[in-house]
Amino acid sequence: MLPHFAKSPFKLMATMNISLPEPLKTFVDEQVSRRGYGTSSEYVRELIRRDQDRMRLRELLLAGAESAPGTTADATYFEALRTRVSKAAGSGV
Repeated sequence: MLPHFAKSPFKLMATMNISLPEPLKTFVDEQVSRRGYGTSSEYVRELIRRDQDRMRLRELLLAGAESAPGTTADATYFEALRTRVSKAAGSGV
């Protein structure tokens, strides 16, 4: 059994071959070198993860924009929040 730090967050790695025009391949190679990636695959995986994060953020922003207005975050709101946090910290929670 592998130690926790050696386990991959992915169950299986699949291979995907892509074709790039020479200028894009050169760009990828430069990014790998300049940014300290070990391989072009690492660089592409990072780009995909960032795109996934961007898409998730967009979904959250759209959901927030479609939701009903919440409580106004004014001085009263923050004072009540501080009080709740102080009480929770004092009770050992």
